[in-house]
Amino acid sequence: MPASATKALRVAVLADSDTRWKWGALTATRVRPGDTEIHLDGYLLRGRATPTARQLREVGVDADSLREVTAVEFLRAMEGARGEEAYDVLVLALVGGGVQAMLHGLGRVWQDRAERPVVVTGYVGVVYEKLADGLLLRHGADLVLANSRQDADRFRAVYEGVGADASAVTEVALPFLGGARYAGEHDPSAEQGRRPYTVVFAAQPSVPDSRKDRTYLLDRLVRHARLHPEREVLLKLRSKPGEHTTHIEELPYQKLVQRADPPPNFRLVYGHMGEVLDRTDLLVTISSTAALESLHRRIPTVVLTDLGVREALGNHHFVGSGCLASWDQLDAGHRPAPDPEWVARQGVAADGGYETAFDEARERIAALLVRPGGLPPLAPYYTPVTAPGYLPGILARHHLAPDGTPLPGAPAADRAPGPVRQVVRRAARGAYRHGVQRVAPVIRRMGEL
Repeated sequence: MPASATKALRVAVLADSDTRWKWGALTATRVRPGDTEIHLDGYLLRGRATPTARQLREVGVDADSLREVTAVEFLRAMEGARGEEAYDVLVLALVGGGVQAMLHGLGRVWQDRAERPVVVTGYVGVVYEKLADGLLLRHGADLVLANSRQDADRFRAVYEGVGADASAVTEVALPFLGGARYAGEHDPSAEQGRRPYTVVFAAQPSVPDSRKDRTYLLDRLVRHARLHPEREVLLKLRSKPGEHTTHIEELPYQKLVQRADPPPNFRLVYGHMGEVLDRTDLLVTISSTAALESLHRRIPTVVLTDLGVREALGNHHFVGSGCLASWDQLDAGHRPAPDPEWVARQGVAADGGYETAFDEARERIAALLVRPGGLPPLAPYYTPVTAPGYLPGILARHHLAPDGTPLPGAPAADRAPGPVRQVVRRAARGAYRHGVQRVAPVIRRMGEL
């Protein structure tokens, strides 16, 4: 249903983690055509990474409504959203398998409709693994957003290489870039009350994944703090113990730091990444998307090579960036100089270009909203004919049959859970997280004896 000048654009965002909710909600605000008002309804897909209230507050994105749903409950909500309650745009901020399942489920519930929402999907950050797999699982959306010129070229090449329609690929930028440009180093001796030079290590939940490598990184960060007592050294963490984000974290740094005996100028921090970057003089990471946020603001940024430059770490994405360096070099005073051409290809620090980065997406959505006769049926590349040995398993994880209908026994109650159900669910999540972070590492070590 097209949005008129007097009607707010109705947008739904389905997300499966705190970072994807942030990406989805901010994307929704970035791609709305013109100055259209937006009514945003958020749906959080129930699972191991469903964000807590604290994580949602930290993201700092408001919605007109926000509720937790299963895949089947969400599909029923979309089926029932008609007339004035119908959505104009739907953003699927999910892992690839979740996007694919929703595309097939939505194709079923909208099969008899003349009009349906514009479906948008994409990636939360740097795409450094499972390129073909992730892209083909997202195929079928009206817009598949690419966060840079480089990604857009890669995405089209994958789709065209398998004979799939590549017209949905739309170049944008990461929606959460912004903040004040870096003003230079702060010298605490120059003026009373000025903050110290601040080094921030942006940790990642799953990279690296071994105790040895994570302990090494923590030891080097602590060593840097000891070598430079005049500096403030911060370990920026994504989640608190017991919480999960997009990836499972088996060995949280909070647990490892208990044995590290850090100096007074070292501490752990949480909160919004943008607020941390406001006081950062040097951002260090393995391959976090925080590096792109930092580069966008011209903050000196280092992608570590200590553990090698490897696809498994994701830091291979930064080859050619001018940001690769080791802790030894940083301890000795090295300052990176990013390559301007590489940075421009990533859609960051583009000297004004960021303000127009979403224009193509806005124009495409505006055109689709007024398309004569409505939008065509969703047509994913994967079907029971093209991927009969793969697709059923993807859909079954979300309690859907190969035709997109709910499987027998699928969660069906489209209502808020009662108090007892909420307690049981929290206990189950706690047991799962305890198993991931406590039991699994012990079993793995026992297996190596």
